[in-house]
Parts: sequence; C-alpha cells; structure tokens
Amino acid sequence: MTKALLIAIGLAFAATALAQQYKWVDQDGKVRYGDTPPPGVQATRLKPSGSAPAAPAPAAKKDGSTTDLSPEAAFRKRQQERQEKDEKSAKERADAETKRVNCEQSQGALRSLQSGQRISSTNAAGERVFIDDAERAKEIERTQRAVNDWCK
Repeated sequence: MTKALLIAIGLAFAATALAQQYKWVDQDGKVRYGDTPPPGVQATRLKPSGSAPAAPAPAAKKDGSTTDLSPEAAFRKRQQERQEKDEKSAKERADAETKRVNCEQSQGALRSLQSGQRISSTNAAGERVFIDDAERAKEIERTQRAVNDWCK
C-alpha cells in the first residue's frame, strides 16, 4: 500500500514539473514566473528543464535589421524607452490640465459677460470705465470662441 502511495505522490510531482511555465514582466517592471500568466501581459513560454536552453532571439532595429545586444545594453535601451514614454505621458497630462483650466476660466468669463451685470475696466489714466453693449457683444463673441477652442 505504501509503494502505491509513493508512486501516486511521485506522479503528482512529476506532472507539476512538466506543467508549462511562463515568464512575464509585471506593472512594476519585475520579472515574474508561473504556470498561468495574468491577462493582458506579454508572457514568454519557458521550455521544460529537460531540454537545452534556447538562444535569445536577436533584437530588431528600427530599420528592420537585427543586432545582438548585450543584456546590459538591452536593459539600458528599455530604461531609455520607458523614460521617454513617461516624459511623453507627463507632458500629455500637463497639457490636459492646462486645457481644463483654460476651459473653466473661459466658461466663467462667458457666464459673467452673459449675466448682464455691468463690467468695468481701468483705462490708462487709472479711471474705471464701464463697457457698453457693443463692446460686451464683441467680448462675448471673443470669449465664446475661446470656450469653443479650449472645451472640445
């Protein structure tokens, strides 16, 4: 009975040893290994330990040719690409924030002009001057264009 139990346990471990293994890089940039990769990641299938290790595939250049990069050079290249990607996304976020702020300010100015309240400005002599209806119409038109530009 104990021999049968030992054989069953041995077969169970052998089956797990032959299970397909995968390698992937998670969101934090850490290399992970497992038998089922999470959805949405680029996973590489690993060969079972009984076979010879495969040679790494040559990296492709932008012009279509291939070159052998050392692991350090490939790492530096990936770091540089990631840094460029991060800088690009930071710039896009800053541009989006600027657009949002300008949109809100334009909409507020348009509401003020359309409210009908008297609007004044200061002239070169330092005197308060109220705008007339023609100037208000021009300002409303100009501000409406700004709202259309910033709030798309």
